[in-house]
Amino acid sequence: MSVFTAHTAETAPAAARRSIEGVSARFGWLPTPVALMADSPQLLTGFLTASAGFEQTDLAPLDREVVILTVSTSHECHFCVALHTGKLTQLGATPELIAALRAGSVLPEPRLEALRRFTLAVLDHRGAVPDHELDDFLTAGYQPRHALDVVLGVGAYTMSTFANRLTRAPLDPPLAAHAWAPAARTCAGS
Repeated sequence: MSVFTAHTAETAPAAARRSIEGVSARFGWLPTPVALMADSPQLLTGFLTASAGFEQTDLAPLDREVVILTVSTSHECHFCVALHTGKLTQLGATPELIAALRAGSVLPEPRLEALRRFTLAVLDHRGAVPDHELDDFLTAGYQPRHALDVVLGVGAYTMSTFANRLTRAPLDPPLAAHAWAPAARTCAGS
């Protein structure tokens, strides 16, 4: 039994109602993670504000989705991977690119692979990215401001992925076609 409530616009705390209504209007349905995050209007507002800011960065839409899928697969958030697989499909991303992102493997496009590696470096080093990894990112054609944009994306989607995992947000039916599960991990010595 979950201790978290999947709210509607009618049951959500007053401070979350406008956000829920806005997300519902944008999607045409209320994603369960949003309904669950509404228990904390501040978390919901924080995530929606950070993700809206990330959408306004100088990174191209495909670049932003690479960052989001990299964070989502690293944090093993089945909901975010499914949702953003759909967004990649809408953007016309190749099946090879989508499959590589979902698998956490090398991307077929070198520039996007540099972005994926840099995003992983931000995550792995908690922001203290070694100079050579930052240099590789910049050599691929990104600008210093893009490095900071990646940090914004990592922050926004760390909030979302952690909340989704904590609340055990189920996959909503509209996303079933893009369902994802992390690869099984093997333990050393087993």
